[in-house]
Amino acid sequence: MLGSNNAETVGIIRIETSGFQFEGWKGSVYPPDITEPAMLSYYEKHLGFDTVEINCTYYRLPSPKAMEGMAKKTSDGFEFSVRSNKEMTHEIWEDNKRLRLKENAKIFALFREGLKPLTQAKKLGCVLMQFPYFFWPHNENQGYILRCKEYLNGLPLIIEFRNKNWAQEDTFQFLKDNQLGFCVVDEPKLSQLMPYLPNATGPIGYFRFHGRNLSWFKASREERYNYLYSEDELKSFLPSIHRIVHATEKAYVYFNNCHAGNAVKNALLLKQLFKT
Repeated sequence: MLGSNNAETVGIIRIETSGFQFEGWKGSVYPPDITEPAMLSYYEKHLGFDTVEINCTYYRLPSPKAMEGMAKKTSDGFEFSVRSNKEMTHEIWEDNKRLRLKENAKIFALFREGLKPLTQAKKLGCVLMQFPYFFWPHNENQGYILRCKEYLNGLPLIIEFRNKNWAQEDTFQFLKDNQLGFCVVDEPKLSQLMPYLPNATGPIGYFRFHGRNLSWFKASREERYNYLYSEDELKSFLPSIHRIVHATEKAYVYFNNCHAGNAVKNALLLKQLFKT
């Protein structure tokens, strides 16, 4: 957790990675013989990180037992940002054309139940809902986002869009009016994807750095995030990050370019740059 030497910046920022449990980090980020159960403790105590974004919950609902285990392995003050399940964001249509007539309230209830150990330990930072490219901006989808907020019953909520058509003032006003956080993304500069738009629409600022691999739509899921930001690229983000921190109660910056441990390298470097 960082403050800032910049007098204009008054909030709190945490700069870390999207995930921590990667086989490919053995030998580069972690000791080569580390076991998976030991990774989270190493991530906090040896790398010095105090938050992590959990993405495995997209593929399977969080289990209370797993969340309790992660809460117990981390120190007081450590926070988790948790990505919502795919049935909450990607598998919500009938015939790929319209939102389901019967809402998936049960999935949201199971998701909330799985997060209880984190909320009880006061270690849940927020929930990230990343909607796919084919989630277009219109009233029906805005209504669905509001139902998500209702189903999550007061949990801090961050919205990430992939479709660039959400990049308009109406979107930011909608999020502000409903106290929903906007996920600022840096990703390949392709015409279909969201551009880098540093905006604060709620009490939590949120950044995800996905890398700039131009083979985004052709690469495998692992190769898509194969990118290492240069120091100059990271420096270019500093003014906008400072502005978001100043405008929010706290902000998270997560590097999702996890291939070969690049996320760790970039997070540690950005931490250094932010202190100067």
